Amino acid sequence: MKLLFATNNAHKVEEVQAILAGSDIELQTLAAFPELPEAPETSETFEGNALQKARFVFERTGLPCIADDSGIEVDALDKAPGVHSKRFSPEATHEANNVLLLQKLSGVANRTARFRCVLAYVDGQHEATVSGSCEGRIAASSQGGGGFGYDPLFLPDEVPGRSMAELSMAEKNTISHRGRAFARLPELLP
Repeated sequence: MKLLFATNNAHKVEEVQAILAGSDIELQTLAAFPELPEAPETSETFEGNALQKARFVFERTGLPCIADDSGIEVDALDKAPGVHSKRFSPEATHEANNVLLLQKLSGVANRTARFRCVLAYVDGQHEATVSGSCEGRIAASSQGGGGFGYDPLFLPDEVPGRSMAELSMAEKNTISHRGRAFARLPELLP
């Protein structure tokens, strides 16, 4: 089955292609549609944003579409940055977001957090979502050079002592929020 993945994030595409390797799902990306404007993300929930993006791209292409919205929820920050993870800092870069997160947690003992991902499917007749999460905590400083986003700061409970950025892609995809959500993709398909 061929699906359009509503993202321009090359890191996400690489991860998802690895997750779906060996399945009968073939991903097409927005690289094939350079004229499309960026899909809006104005909802206050991961579910709302994932559906909004999938609908936006489906309405402009007519192709069965999947989209995800994901982020990190930090318990001591009332689950922030949450849906604002990508644009947490004014600069909206991975580096600036990580610096700001560490600043906000300076002196805070409770560093529990989770990565969450909601995956949406839209084909004009059918809409559905599934989700995945990964529990852990925020490190005191960056660890590792792999991954992207908040990966160097996130210490997953399932891999004690290592950050997401210190895991191989295969290890990460086994426990990550995105890996868990995309493993459920067949549940979404009609």
